[in-house]
Amino acid sequence: MTAMTRIPEKATVDGLDDRWNDAWEAQGLYRFDATKPREAVYSIDTPPPTVSGSLHVGHVFSYTHTDLVARYKRMRGSEVFYPMGWDDNGLPTERRVQNYYGVRCDPSLPYDPDFTPPHAGDTKSIKSADQQPISRRNFIELCETLTAEDEKQFEALWRHLGLSVDWSRTYQTIDDSAQAVAQQAFLRNVERGEAYQAEAPTLWDVTFHTAVAQAELEEKDLPGAYHRLAFKVSDSSGPDGLVHIETTRPELLPACVALVAHPDDERYKPLVGKTVRTPLFEVEVPVVAHHLAEPDKGSGIAMICTFGDITDVTWWRELQLETRPMIGFDGRVLSAPPPGIETDGGKAAYAELAGKTVHSAQQRVVELLRESGDLEGEPEPITHPVKFFEKGDKPLEIVTTRQWYISNGGKDEALRDRLVVRGEELDFIPGFMGVRYDNWVKGLTGDWLISRQRFFGVPLPVWYPLTDAGDVDHDHPIFPAEADLPVDPSSMPAPGFEEAQRGVPGGFVGEADVMDTWATSSLTPQIACQWRDDPDLFARTFPMDLRPQAQDIIRTWLFSTVVRAHLEQDTLPWKHAAISGFILDPDRKKMSKSKGNVVTPMGLLEEHGPDAVRYWAASARLGVDAAFDTGQMKIGRRLAMKVLNASKFALGATGIEAAANVSLADGLRAAAHVVSEPVTETLDLAMLAALADVVDTATEAFEAYDHTRALEVTETFFWTFCDDYLELVKSRAYDGVAPGEAVDAFGTCSPGAASARTALVMALDVFLRLFAPVLPFSTEEVWSWWREGSVHKASWPDSATLRVPGSAQSPGGSPTADPVNFLASAGAALAALRKIKSEAKVSQRTEIASVELLVPEASLASVEAARTDLCSAGRVRMLSVVPVPDTDADGEPATVTTRGAELVPAE
Repeated sequence: MTAMTRIPEKATVDGLDDRWNDAWEAQGLYRFDATKPREAVYSIDTPPPTVSGSLHVGHVFSYTHTDLVARYKRMRGSEVFYPMGWDDNGLPTERRVQNYYGVRCDPSLPYDPDFTPPHAGDTKSIKSADQQPISRRNFIELCETLTAEDEKQFEALWRHLGLSVDWSRTYQTIDDSAQAVAQQAFLRNVERGEAYQAEAPTLWDVTFHTAVAQAELEEKDLPGAYHRLAFKVSDSSGPDGLVHIETTRPELLPACVALVAHPDDERYKPLVGKTVRTPLFEVEVPVVAHHLAEPDKGSGIAMICTFGDITDVTWWRELQLETRPMIGFDGRVLSAPPPGIETDGGKAAYAELAGKTVHSAQQRVVELLRESGDLEGEPEPITHPVKFFEKGDKPLEIVTTRQWYISNGGKDEALRDRLVVRGEELDFIPGFMGVRYDNWVKGLTGDWLISRQRFFGVPLPVWYPLTDAGDVDHDHPIFPAEADLPVDPSSMPAPGFEEAQRGVPGGFVGEADVMDTWATSSLTPQIACQWRDDPDLFARTFPMDLRPQAQDIIRTWLFSTVVRAHLEQDTLPWKHAAISGFILDPDRKKMSKSKGNVVTPMGLLEEHGPDAVRYWAASARLGVDAAFDTGQMKIGRRLAMKVLNASKFALGATGIEAAANVSLADGLRAAAHVVSEPVTETLDLAMLAALADVVDTATEAFEAYDHTRALEVTETFFWTFCDDYLELVKSRAYDGVAPGEAVDAFGTCSPGAASARTALVMALDVFLRLFAPVLPFSTEEVWSWWREGSVHKASWPDSATLRVPGSAQSPGGSPTADPVNFLASAGAALAALRKIKSEAKVSQRTEIASVELLVPEASLASVEAARTDLCSAGRVRMLSVVPVPDTDADGEPATVTTRGAELVPAE
């Protein structure tokens, strides 16, 4: 930074995050420059985390991946647009508010301006029956209060982690701007015929009393049983006039509308076109044929109910069957029997079920079937997949409701084909993740249901007129003008009406439903880039460059965002989609809140430091699951500490430390003077040439969104630099400096010392920039010791600067063909010399009078070239280098060894 930080006597990573976060914020280091043209901008569609409690270590993992890209692109010269949003509307927030405050929403209640909630997070969970009912407005106010507090905690954690977000550009998916964007996009969908309302069978969660979309389903294996039931063929008599079906849901017998068999099944061809009578409820239903019937499943003939599963819906729609609803929105059997149950016996049987839960109704139906003799044998236990709402804990039912939909290719084959092409145009990272998108689009069975029967969400901007008789006219909805957005039909009158006309004949009613949270989140590019409010910013940032996200929401967030951008802007919303893997617990299971195996990250950040936690995250590639591993974080902390300490050595050995501790200006002059000297020594030239190769490899990796490869190659060579090069060059760099004295950067030194010092400064400068995306705090700390500005605004290193004329050549003019192996050979030789002293149990400062170094022929030239530095570093008076074959007697690669060593006796 511009203010100089004195180089500490003992460097530490502790406390760096607080100091540098404050400095970065004060200087607006990551603020977006909105005057830059689109070609200079790199735009990121940051995932807005769901504000419903706390972040877990999986969030830290994936958001670090995004920040690595942002920091790299910024150093490459891009103006990075990196906002942060908060996904604070929807069911997760409502559930948290219910549990935190001990309340539940009852829209029929009036607003209480003086309401005080009975709890404030002082109890873990409160049963629904014990939650205090409050008005919708009171409930929404509590949602807004709690999410505001949660967002502060989220931001604090993200800052602690070192996300280089522009914190002046945040949004909420429930704020006025986001609501206006979501409502405007919806109105345009309506205008183009892409959004419509329909009354149809709907997947329904009986706990939350809301419709559920196909993308929100998950299957769970549950125990069940096949029940073999007897239906009587209506025009037959005697025991042979029976047809048997097998079902896992006998409780749906009252809703049975037909039996279905495959048209090619010879067993049931004679029955097709006839009718059968349902057991217990005595309803005549037809026997029909359809290709989806499975001859080899159960008895080969099935009953169609309205509705037991999605296949029932397909049969009902395509065969144009009757509707006999029997399950209510609360998951209980309706009080009135469905149409068709006319006999006294049928009505009496149904009365036994009315008001019961599905589970209780099933138990009673089975008892009644046993009593009537219509149950053949005992139920056969099975385990089968059952559909759930991904946030629910009870199986879904299918009920008929009026809902709003957006076309997504589920019914329109031409649109589906265009969306498949969009997926092919999108650069998935890794590429195999694109298959998940493709499979999802091609497997869609219906349009996107976007309306939800909840409270804290973006209101659907729709009103309906009431007829003179007071009936709701759904066929002539009333929509607002775009200029009037956002609107809330539950509290604002319809255009052209007064509030007093709400709910009265000839007046209006407001749509009570809100949008599905994905219907808002699908517009994060339009919200973040301010499509509605700032057309100039939108033109500079959209389409965006990157969508980072988790793999399990490709079918929801990613796909729905592609749909909205395709329909509204006729383009992809971004060029690249970076998909993170999952974090696995010690049992190799995915970490998630629902499983209760998550780890909260703040303690990890405080214990290991943010650079260490970021190192763990960066060690995993995109799309690859990674184990939660504190051991890896310890390695990251060790690396960050080594960066500090190796930097201190380099700055001390070059005289920059002494100068910088006087003033920053002196430190800058010292650094400029040091690097003005030429690099002449073979070892130094080889190190810089190897580092140039590292820069090229790391750059290629980052360009391919492979941050792990970039870190691997940088870290591996950094440890070679520290363990081999620094040790080899230490004596030469301090040549001519008396013990205990500081190096004078401006003083006279030998050409060998000058070469070492220049190479040290060049290497340190490059290493800090290579590590900056992963270790932002420790690299910034070192940078501030001797450089102006921030390392995070410095340019990404260029290998050409390390390959100055002659820098990749030995003094004799021969190219150093393999600089990495050159250093490794010299390092292996030094290790062999040190081993002599270790085995003799003497200090490494002990001199060696003479020794023979047995060197494989492939390494001979490298060791000879490094002879002077080897003798200085190993404190060897007389060194003989003896060539040996590259393989030993067993055919294994030979290593550097020693022979005939004589140590100088200690005085």
